[in-house]
Amino acid sequence: AAMAFLYGDGDGISPYLKNRQRFYSPEGWQQILDALQRSTTLYIGNLSFYTSEAQLFALFSRIAPVKRVIMGINKQTRTQCGFAFVEYYTPADAKDSRKFLNLSKLDGRFIRVDMDPGFEEGRQYGRGKSGGQVREDHRMDYDEQRGGWG
Repeated sequence: AAMAFLYGDGDGISPYLKNRQRFYSPEGWQQILDALQRSTTLYIGNLSFYTSEAQLFALFSRIAPVKRVIMGINKQTRTQCGFAFVEYYTPADAKDSRKFLNLSKLDGRFIRVDMDPGFEEGRQYGRGKSGGQVREDHRMDYDEQRGGWG
């Protein structure tokens, strides 16, 4: 059940987005679902802090031409913090990439690949209190393989 919670149930909607549904009106939620259907953007999670933009570009380019990769960074330290966005040129390419690369292994970690409604400036920054991801604020263990707390 933990893996199903972490990685979703196959419909392409991440557990994170499903959890946020309560903050939207029915119309607003439908707009999110519509955006996901036409999106060319993927959210990539559970990355090692050491994974490079070039590695992501190379991996995701194996599926289809990549438009750009946006690395998630800690807002305070300006260092990578374990997530990224990958943009393709077509929604079909993004969906294929999610299908083929979700739960694949990169830098010794099983990565999460979810459809994303679309990147907007500012989303590259972690939203946690420490500047990284929120989940890191709740961790008590140092994950050496990932490269940080969280």
